[in-house]
Amino acid sequence: MILYEYPFNERIRTYLRLEQLFRRLGELIARSHPLDHHFALTTIFEIMDVAARADLKADVLKDIEKQKHVLDGYRGNPAISEAALDAIVAQLDRCFTSLNTQAGKTGQMLSENDWLMSIRSRAGIPGGTCGFDLPSYYAWQHRPPMERQQALEGWASTLAPLAESIYLLLKLLRDSGVPQKVATERGQIQQNLPQGRTFQLLRLRIDPALGLVPEISGNRLMVSVRLMRQLPDGPLQANAEDAMFELTLCA
Repeated sequence: MILYEYPFNERIRTYLRLEQLFRRLGELIARSHPLDHHFALTTIFEIMDVAARADLKADVLKDIEKQKHVLDGYRGNPAISEAALDAIVAQLDRCFTSLNTQAGKTGQMLSENDWLMSIRSRAGIPGGTCGFDLPSYYAWQHRPPMERQQALEGWASTLAPLAESIYLLLKLLRDSGVPQKVATERGQIQQNLPQGRTFQLLRLRIDPALGLVPEISGNRLMVSVRLMRQLPDGPLQANAEDAMFELTLCA
């Protein structure tokens, strides 16, 4: 099954982008080729760009507090394990403390590294990190893989508090949804959202064997899904056939 996710607000959209970048970074650092480490470094720069939004850190801290408040409401419920609840709240507390004690914006320590910033300024130019442009960076790429990995891990560690917070918040959000089977009519479906709940994320699972790609749109009142057929060479065309998929709304 292919999983598609659609965020209903800009904050969750930013979280999903950061999650994708953090996962990519983890994959690339673990490899040994200089090209992988080059793209690991450019991924760090992308994370810094996304995280540069002034209110991002405040939003994450606010969401952590909100989740703690929600979880505290489950205390005393016989259907809820107090031990599991305590473990999640402790995780939230650790994320809050590590992120809150970090001075300035995420990546500020990296932005004070002149050598890294010289690479960052050239990385945005097509082919701008050639050996004749940045000889010191070219030399760094020829260092032993373990040495490069250690440097990348050190730089990435300054982003770890944000990464851990994003991972945990998105996990709790995803766990809040209940999957349901949905059938389209002539390739489309529109569904009114329940009143009194503010949904933040839509998750859609579909069998890749169908050869269909969902086009999703939505707001706080309704959601619309149109299934498009993907041609062998990539383009999409309208699909009028009925199909089934799994839909989850997460609040």
